[in-house]
Amino acid sequence: MTHDDATLSPDDIERFGSDPLSSFRANLASVEERIARACERAGRERASVRLLPVTKTVPAHILRFAFEAGMSSFGENKIQEAVSKRESLSDLAIDWSIVGHLQTNKVKVLTRFAHEFHALDSLRLADLLNERLEREDRFLDVYVQVNTSGEESKFGLHPDALPPFVESLDRFPRLRPRGLMTLALFSSDMAKVRPCFTLLRRLRDEAVRRNGALTELSMGMSGDYEEAIEEGASVVRVGQAIFGRRPTPDGHYWPGLGGNA
Repeated sequence: MTHDDATLSPDDIERFGSDPLSSFRANLASVEERIARACERAGRERASVRLLPVTKTVPAHILRFAFEAGMSSFGENKIQEAVSKRESLSDLAIDWSIVGHLQTNKVKVLTRFAHEFHALDSLRLADLLNERLEREDRFLDVYVQVNTSGEESKFGLHPDALPPFVESLDRFPRLRPRGLMTLALFSSDMAKVRPCFTLLRRLRDEAVRRNGALTELSMGMSGDYEEAIEEGASVVRVGQAIFGRRPTPDGHYWPGLGGNA
């Protein structure tokens, strides 16, 4: 597959440069190197951490460059955006993950195509997902979202609500629990961020005694994935460190990167 500048609009070039393929390859290599160093510091094997590129706001035609750069799993926050991109990229073998909050009226859409779901946070949602998956004869990998920062603006279970929730997961045989997920405090002060990861690891250690499948930790984004790895992350959700700053209000957030995923 080849591309040239004729496939890029002026807006594309302003945001992604005139050679997105080279940029994505270089950024991906940088992220991979930093993951490897973090694993080494933590005494872990590089294979113990999976990188999930988060592609929200990146247009479908630009994701073709990402696919050519070696990425075949993409994480999306919004179900509508994921569906649109999946349709546009149906000729490519891509696994789609939903990593953002899901409204119950979007369940039937997610269950048709998603490879995994990182934001399970209620028994009602679990029940609706299981029912739709039963109809479609599918299974879905899920991560239980926990609010470890205590911020009211964030979704996720309160840590105290996690044990009974975990014990209820056996009621939903079409869901395949994989682990826990969190969004850490949005801060450049890692002394404030890291406790969110430490808490999720502790909660995972307790949860796995109730459900042995909940071994993984989905935590860490562009500004803090190295710290997350040092605290035990098995999936890091990285967007702007690969694709560049987003044209969103929070696009300035992480120094040198912008944004939070």
